[in-house]
Amino acid sequence: MCEESKESLSASELLRNSSLYREFQAEREEILRHKWIESEKLGTDIGFEQALTDWIMKHRTKWRRGRQQQMAASR
Repeated sequence: MCEESKESLSASELLRNSSLYREFQAEREEILRHKWIESEKLGTDIGFEQALTDWIMKHRTKWRRGRQQQMAASR
């Protein structure tokens, strides 16, 4: 394996292990879940941007509090 590939691989591993990246991924999964639920209710795809905006306005604060409590309890 060439040196550049090794560096790229380790950078990729660092990114996956980053707590910030894990939080981003968890939030993204919640938004996609919200998108699916709301799209099912309306019978049409609402799109990611609408789902994102709606989720931020309605659920983000409570979701983040819950995540923080979950993280604190697991320490």
